[in-house]
Amino acid sequence: AARAEPLAANGPLLAVENLQVGYPVRGVFGQTRRHVMAVQDVSFQIQKGETFGLVGESGCGKTTLGRALLRLVPTMGGKIWFEGRDVLGLGSSQLRQLRRDMQIVFQDPYSSLDPRMSIGAAIAEPLKIHGVIKSRRNQQERVAYLLDRVGLPTTCINRYPHEFSGGQRQRVCIARALALNPKFIICDESVSALDVSVQAQVLNLLKELQAEFDLTYIFISHDLAVVKFMSDRIMVMNQGRIEEIGPAEQVYRQPQTPYTQELIKAIPVGSLERIQELQRDRATVA
Repeated sequence: AARAEPLAANGPLLAVENLQVGYPVRGVFGQTRRHVMAVQDVSFQIQKGETFGLVGESGCGKTTLGRALLRLVPTMGGKIWFEGRDVLGLGSSQLRQLRRDMQIVFQDPYSSLDPRMSIGAAIAEPLKIHGVIKSRRNQQERVAYLLDRVGLPTTCINRYPHEFSGGQRQRVCIARALALNPKFIICDESVSALDVSVQAQVLNLLKELQAEFDLTYIFISHDLAVVKFMSDRIMVMNQGRIEEIGPAEQVYRQPQTPYTQELIKAIPVGSLERIQELQRDRATVA
């Protein structure tokens, strides 16, 4: 397994050391008999402004790892530092601040939004929870600004999720993640439920927003072509462990392990080229 890379001189934005996450297997009377390990002894660092790709087949532990970084699932061992703060040692008030800095965009845009809540209310909800913008007028202005930034008309602020396509709903989820001006966003299979042309639009949007808002991403996907398109570096996971880690081009062109080689063989012919072509078409139109 790959070792953690040395710390940069100015320090990483996120550092993970020997992280372990397991799910309990309970007996007849509800007692924990053992744990199934989903993340085993994982270490890596992410620099500010980087897109760090996390790839592997379903069940390899990549989504569990992403959720553990936000303390959405309990850990069994290891350390997580964000801007030098010990994430696993934070109290409730400090954790609340961390949640402002670290956000997540989930895979399914259909279940990520409350169907009874307008998209304007959904985007404004984090502002209310964290008390960032108190006046309703200022909240509405912030929501309108975010809708514009993700390419949706501000006139749709009072519409409901069922009135939007999957790609549009994912844009709403991205706007919601941006509401608190985070520094770090985990994109967990954020385009997997979308067709290829819509995928390319959302991927390009994420790149544009990264430059505009000075964001750092973890981009999680089972699709190595998509991860390669988005990422500066890639970490390949297999059965909860790091299989390989390195610059995106190197991992894609010169995979070091049989598992990574098999992932690359599984990429549909022309999928990466199709995404790049759609990006070029978008740039030409712009």
